[in-house]
Amino acid sequence: MEYKDYYHVLGVKKDASTEEIRKAYRKLARKYHPDVNPNNKEAEERFKEINEANEVLTDPDKRRKYDTLGANWQQYQQAGGDPNAFDWSQWMANAQGGQRMRTEYVDLNDLFGNGGGFSDFFQAMFGGAPRAGSRGQSPVMTGRDIEQSVEITLAEAYRGTTRILKTSKRRLEVKIPAGVDTGSRVRIAGGGEAGRNAGRAGDLYLVIVVREDPNYKREGNDLHMHVPVSLYTLLLGGEISIETLKGKLSLKIPAETPAGREFRLRGQGMPALKNAEQFGDLYVKVDVLLPQKLSDEEKKLFKQLAAMR
Repeated sequence: MEYKDYYHVLGVKKDASTEEIRKAYRKLARKYHPDVNPNNKEAEERFKEINEANEVLTDPDKRRKYDTLGANWQQYQQAGGDPNAFDWSQWMANAQGGQRMRTEYVDLNDLFGNGGGFSDFFQAMFGGAPRAGSRGQSPVMTGRDIEQSVEITLAEAYRGTTRILKTSKRRLEVKIPAGVDTGSRVRIAGGGEAGRNAGRAGDLYLVIVVREDPNYKREGNDLHMHVPVSLYTLLLGGEISIETLKGKLSLKIPAETPAGREFRLRGQGMPALKNAEQFGDLYVKVDVLLPQKLSDEEKKLFKQLAAMR
């Protein structure tokens, strides 16, 4: 029987935390999910393997048994790989320094429906016949968490928005708070996969993707933009109108402002995610807008000005 290295399957270290394991699982599950890889038997088997590894490594009792077995695998092999031929109670007592542990029988084959269950290795460890004094029981299983990407505009990220999510069984109206950025996650408790045998449902996580905006570049809660300003306004001074996410405002341009100068408008950036009353800043860089299609008279005047300089 082939030994299953569940840590290798999920690409995590043996001392990885439960959260690190779940994060690795979610990433791989999205990649190999049957809905993403239709009619792909290799991806289907990989998906089952990933789920099996997650089932063991996120359950404290199963993980402890699995980690202990790793150091005693040769002893298990010598028993012929038959869970009934191997004295599990004696092995668990020895492995835990003489403390006897109750071996519990659980049948987890129905996790994947009729499309196939866990590996022989898994069943040898966790699915053998119950020993004396143990009662077989179906497990209470928490539903898996689900992640779903949601794309929004910068303006929606500024004000906050809502999205309607529909499934075959229900309709959810989800509020996305102001200040979210690409990578922000919105949690909908109980919105994930249904649990089994009275287990609670998993959670739904909306992973936010903020589309690039043609007018603004975002850096944290600050915004940056370029504004074309006429040569005459840069030379002589004046006011220009700026379109911010809050609305229009006037920006005073001092005389002899060089092209490329950046003006800082405090509080005109993005709201902070956890404090909607706090805003970043808007940085406005002025670009020179040169006059086009000069008349002969205008060219003459520019030549006179150049000669004076």
